[in-house]
Amino acid sequence: MSVAAIPSRLYRSIYEPFVIIRRNKRAFIGLIILIIFALMATVGPEVVPLDTTQSFEKRFQRPSLEHPLGTDHVGRDTFQQIVHGSRDVLITAFLAAIFATGVAILVGMLAGLQGGMMDAVLMLMTNAILTVPSLPVLMIVASVWKVKDPVRLGLLLSIWAWGGLARAIRSQILSLKEREFIEAARALGLSTFHVVFRELLPNVMPYVAINFFTLMRGAITASVGLMFLGLIPFKATNWGMMLSLAAWQTGAIYVPKALFYFGSPMACIILFQLGAFFFASGLDEVVNPRLRT
Repeated sequence: MSVAAIPSRLYRSIYEPFVIIRRNKRAFIGLIILIIFALMATVGPEVVPLDTTQSFEKRFQRPSLEHPLGTDHVGRDTFQQIVHGSRDVLITAFLAAIFATGVAILVGMLAGLQGGMMDAVLMLMTNAILTVPSLPVLMIVASVWKVKDPVRLGLLLSIWAWGGLARAIRSQILSLKEREFIEAARALGLSTFHVVFRELLPNVMPYVAINFFTLMRGAITASVGLMFLGLIPFKATNWGMMLSLAAWQTGAIYVPKALFYFGSPMACIILFQLGAFFFASGLDEVVNPRLRT
């Protein structure tokens, strides 16, 4: 391959996926939604200051130019809280998806490659994870383990989230390791490291990438559920804590004027879930050429 061909291939590898997503309207809308949330979480807190001054005469105000999403039970701006809370929400979801994906890859690869007793033990553990409902387990762990930062919360949410992906990876490994290119790699005496990281893992990564967004969606739902039940004390600006405060402590759900206060975090959660779902559908088309026809 000539040196001049490398930039051309690199350009196509970046440009073609974007063209495919741009052609898929749902995926393109999902990408825009995710970019907006990413900017909100990274740049938003630096641009939008958070004023925590309490002013009871401004409590539960309707949206206005001064307060685009109204105010909360003590007169603080709801929009500012949404922006500053987005960072913790998305970091938690990202870390939970990272941890769960790492465990799923490890378990699925080991079970598929080793087989025998290793496969039986790992799949028994995975089936147990998939059989037992996740919410009761997370509630029990959250009640005894103090969670005070996104890293610990991400670890907690990943405990029961990796089972489905691990089984899927194992199935793909069982199919791939019988293919001709794997047999050829073994016949050439290539190391196990090469077979795993150069031959097998690149073939399962597209599926893993798609499921990564599914894991993020599940992590957000689980974290909001735990905060809504009051099992995880977190920052008051976190979307889950905003819903919990609105439902259990401030009585906002009974005040018509407070609709935007408890409705805004709910709308953000739904919108992010929708964006991740739309983008994942287009990502499936990017990594699977057969779907493009």
